[in-house]
Amino acid sequence: MPAIDALFDQLLTRGGSDLHLSIGYPPTIRLRGRLEPLRSAPVDAAEMDQLLLPLLDDERRREFERERDLDFAYAYGQRARFRANYLVKTTGPGAVFRTIPSKIPSVQDLRVPEAIVRLAERRAGLVLVTGPTGSGKSTTLAALISHINHSRAGHILTIEDPVEFVHQPARCQVTHREVGVHCPSFADAIRSAGRENADVILVGELRGQETMRLALQLASFGVLVFATVHTNSAPATIDRFVNAFPASQQPAIRGMLSDALAGIVAQQLLRTADGRGRVAVHEILVGTLGVASAIRERKTAMIGSLIQAGGREGMQSLDRALQNLVEAGTVNAHDALDKAVDKEAFARIPAVRERLDRE
Repeated sequence: MPAIDALFDQLLTRGGSDLHLSIGYPPTIRLRGRLEPLRSAPVDAAEMDQLLLPLLDDERRREFERERDLDFAYAYGQRARFRANYLVKTTGPGAVFRTIPSKIPSVQDLRVPEAIVRLAERRAGLVLVTGPTGSGKSTTLAALISHINHSRAGHILTIEDPVEFVHQPARCQVTHREVGVHCPSFADAIRSAGRENADVILVGELRGQETMRLALQLASFGVLVFATVHTNSAPATIDRFVNAFPASQQPAIRGMLSDALAGIVAQQLLRTADGRGRVAVHEILVGTLGVASAIRERKTAMIGSLIQAGGREGMQSLDRALQNLVEAGTVNAHDALDKAVDKEAFARIPAVRERLDRE
C-alpha cells in the first residue's frame, strides 16, 4: 500500500478537491475553496520520495527526471481518480492531486442551466467552456458528455492529457484517448478524429493554431465539438481564439468561427453562503445570427450587449447570474462582488447592496 494512500483517504473523507505536497510544508488539502493542513509536521525530502515515487512506472520516472514536470491520471482503486501534477521548485519535488470523482455527476446534480444542456443536445457545432484553473470546467463537461451518453445513440471520442472522467458506454460507444499515451499530440488526435466516425468529440484543451483550426473544421463538418480555453469571459474567448492566428488569417478564422460556434460557457466557482460547498456560476453565450455577425464583422465589443438582450435564447451575463445567486441566498454578496465583472454597477443593485450592508 503506497504511503500516499493515507493522505488520499483523508482528502476523500473530508470532501476536499485537491491535495498539495511541498517540502517544508505539511500535506494540505483544498476544502471548499480554502487550503487546510492535514497535520502540523512538514514533509521532508525523504518522505516526499516515499509519497511520490511509488506511483510512477519506469517510463514516467525517467520523464519526470528529464522534464522536471509530469501530468498523469492515477486510479485509487474504485474510490476515485486523481489528476496528478509532479513538479520541481526551489525546495525540491512536489505535487498537486486533483480529485476526479468515480461517479460522474449529472446535469441535474450540478444544476446546469437548461441553455447549457441544450448546447449538448445539438448535433454539430463548437462549444467552448472557459474559466480559470479549478473552476469546475472538467466536471461540467463530464456531466454534459454523460447527458449525451445516456440520451442518444452515437460515438463519443474524448482527447485529454490526461484522461480524467472515464465514461462507461450507455447508449453511446465511448472512446478515450490520452495524449502522450495513445497519440503523440492533441493535433494528431483531432486530425485522426475525422476518420474515426465520431459524433461528439471532447478536446481537453485547445492549444495553438493547429488544434483550433482542426476543431473548427470538425464542427463545420457536422460534429459536436466540446473544448476548454483558459479565459474568463465569452468576449475574451472569441478574441483569444482569433488572435491565436496571424493577422492575414484572422478574417477567414472569424468566418469559420461565426459559422461553427454553438456557444460559450464561462464558469466560475463560489463558496456557498452556508460554507458547506461550492456552486458554479455561468456566463452563457449562444451562437445566434447576431453573435455570428458580430464575430464576422470584428465587433466583439457588442457581445456583452447581445448576451444581456439574449435571455429568450438562454443567454445570461455573469453579473446577472451572480445577482440571482445573491437574491436566492445561495452565496454571500461579498463573494459575488469579488467575481463580478462590473463591480461598481453590481454593488449598486438594491438586493446586493442590502445584503452587503447586512454582511
